[in-house]
Amino acid sequence: MHILVTGGAGFIGSHLTDRLLAMGHRVSVIDSFSPFYDISIKRKNLEKARQSDNFSLYEIDLRDSENITEIFTLNDFEVVVHLASKAGVRPSIRLPRAYFDVNVNGTINILEECRLHGIKKVVYASSSSVYGNSSNVPFKETHNVDFPISPYAASKKTGELICHNYHHLYGLDIFALRFFTVYGPRNRPDMGMFKFCKSIIEGKPINMYGHGKPRRDFTYIDDIIDGVIRSIERVSGFEIFNLGESQTISVRELIALFEKELGREAILNPMEMQPGDVMETYADISKARKLLGYNPRTPVEDGVKKLVAWYRESFL
Repeated sequence: MHILVTGGAGFIGSHLTDRLLAMGHRVSVIDSFSPFYDISIKRKNLEKARQSDNFSLYEIDLRDSENITEIFTLNDFEVVVHLASKAGVRPSIRLPRAYFDVNVNGTINILEECRLHGIKKVVYASSSSVYGNSSNVPFKETHNVDFPISPYAASKKTGELICHNYHHLYGLDIFALRFFTVYGPRNRPDMGMFKFCKSIIEGKPINMYGHGKPRRDFTYIDDIIDGVIRSIERVSGFEIFNLGESQTISVRELIALFEKELGREAILNPMEMQPGDVMETYADISKARKLLGYNPRTPVEDGVKKLVAWYRESFL
């Protein structure tokens, strides 16, 4: 198939691009190379993909509707995997307009082109953040998600609603995937796992929000990519799926895993919770297991070892 991956130079997108190319698909990537973090990291993410004759790259902003239209007109995409967005809960509180402009208007631009060009298969990247600070765990796709607590979460929930509109009105088949705290090689430098590893190695303090008590359902990148691939192969109708490990660990326990793997103690700076943060994320993945055959295989203990090995190889 010819598959379009938006945000394909990012952490998740570049892993997906590599996997799809290895499977023999043609892959086109749209990425704006936003300076949210060092763009040289994103370019390095695509080094392997650039070696393939089945790979194309378009450096375009999702909001540039004219150029987005041109890309769709020039290509014969069969499936669109829409990963591109402005990421991060905390920065969204400072920049809500920018987050809605990219994550909502950008999503509409992609779905409009799918409608106009007869592309019926879409996979949309949502987020576990849509569940807000719910204490009703594990999170099920049927739970009420009307109370997000950050602009980022609200923009992702809005994206889900727009996807349902396009399914209902125009017959697009769309799977919305709620990712739960993805980590692994190529992790963005602003993400917790990367920061913990880097800070311990460099002997710098770690700001431990919520005094290390918040719990997260950390999901290794290979397991997420398996779920996305299965969604591409099965997308039909409109469905929402949780993609997580369905295991939780506290932030303090996670830091202890890094301490053990690195053989060094962390310098901890316990702090109060930040606005927009939630106490726990925990995925019920029974629906994804049943309908996608999704079966995560990487416990966080193994994932931390793999991330540390990648960090040492890449930065030391």
